[in-house]
Amino acid sequence: MAPQIDPNPGEKLVLEEDCSEVKLGSGILSLTNQRIIFEKTEGNLTTLNKKIGNALLNVTLDKVGNVNAEGFILTKVVVQIDNSKYKFSVFNNKKWAKEIESQKSLFNKQ
Repeated sequence: MAPQIDPNPGEKLVLEEDCSEVKLGSGILSLTNQRIIFEKTEGNLTTLNKKIGNALLNVTLDKVGNVNAEGFILTKVVVQIDNSKYKFSVFNNKKWAKEIESQKSLFNKQ
């Protein structure tokens, strides 16, 4: 499921995962070579349908501050943007943290 937001020229999807964020709830976290995007999802348990809602987070990688992995059983990738910290419950938090840092440094070199 690719992000609904129109990509910029040369933008490529790097990672994407259905996850939840502590304050924002459930959604889809997408990392491209230019941005990090979190789109809210609403599910219907009886039909097992999922609907993608608004993008609650859509920032270019130059605005991303510290990124780190935390937790052992309940793993989260923690992303700091401006004065806010976002804690995403992803399957492989170390992979996400490493990839965000990697894409961030490539983006900042442009």
